[in-house]
Amino acid sequence: GDFDLDKIAEVINNVNPDFVALQEVDFKTNRAKNYDLATELGLRTKMAPLFGKAMDFDGGGYGEGVLSKYPIIASRNVPLPHSPGNEPRTALEVTVELQSGDTISFIGTHLEHQQESGDRLYQAQKINNVFLGNQFPTILAGDLNDTPNSKPIALIKRYWEDVFGENHEPTYPSDNPIKKIDYIFYRPSVFWKVNETRVICDSVASDHCAVFAVLQLIQ
Repeated sequence: GDFDLDKIAEVINNVNPDFVALQEVDFKTNRAKNYDLATELGLRTKMAPLFGKAMDFDGGGYGEGVLSKYPIIASRNVPLPHSPGNEPRTALEVTVELQSGDTISFIGTHLEHQQESGDRLYQAQKINNVFLGNQFPTILAGDLNDTPNSKPIALIKRYWEDVFGENHEPTYPSDNPIKKIDYIFYRPSVFWKVNETRVICDSVASDHCAVFAVLQLIQ
């Protein structure tokens, strides 16, 4: 029922990331006091913001957000399949040029939350169908709303590497985490080296723990 942009920005600034995937982002909704939340967080973190709308909501939009420390040279907001009556979902991708001159893609997404729904499996399939053909090394991050041994996550892990490997440290809920449902994946595996991973729990900033990784591009 409330949000604290400065607190969320503090969590981000404390780890000084190159990219952030944000889920459940409001764009000028009544409940968010007509703020463009991605842009507000961009200002507070000195990062380039992008909002990708999944649906109209409460006088504005609702969907995904990405923050980037590097210039965005291309983007696309890919709708994911959903059953009638279920919440629309998207995968928001940015393609950026790093300081080294290398180009990579970064995707933020949020899969269906209802346990009895089959939407997550179809959404995982769509992510694979669309992004496996990427021209550049790619990172996929977000709240996938399922555990590591579930069918949707297994489908993603068929082609993507989990930065945490077999370490299934829980990420939800942030005040007492009991299950892992938040992820960072990367591909192709030969282009990346994982140097550090962390789960960051701040129950004021979010009801999910943040997942953080340092990935080194080694191509």
